[in-house]
Amino acid sequence: MADMLDRDAQGDAVRFGPLADSLGLLLRLSQLRSFADFYTALDGQDVRPGEISMLLMIRENPGIRQGVLARALSIKRAHMTKIARRLEAAGLIERQVPEDDRRAMELRLTARGAARVAKISPQFEAHEARNLGGLTEEEAAALRGLLRKYLALDAPKED
Repeated sequence: MADMLDRDAQGDAVRFGPLADSLGLLLRLSQLRSFADFYTALDGQDVRPGEISMLLMIRENPGIRQGVLARALSIKRAHMTKIARRLEAAGLIERQVPEDDRRAMELRLTARGAARVAKISPQFEAHEARNLGGLTEEEAAALRGLLRKYLALDAPKED
């Protein structure tokens, strides 16, 4: 078991004990740190982490069905519909009912959505690079690989 010690801004020490090895706690604290940097990096861009994730996934998968995207990102169906409608109202995506399944909804970036993704991508990529601060490139690659394995995600394909 790791013996983790943290010092807060006042210098007070806190021992984590068995929580130092808690995957859930480590993931949660990592997410909070990542989101704090995300909001700093993309300040003034009026974008949330879930929205940028959706826009990037739609860019990579034009015509992806809303339900498929919801499952891939672990977003509840009702929440996905709400976000998709907000992105559609902002003119960033278009939603279209496919001929083969009138209950489904296909998502595509609009020209405005593609321009928005292109505009914020450099800030997002800089955030992602900072996100793994303190790790070597090899450690960062190993961490991403282990998390993809843990989540049973396929490794990204090389172009």
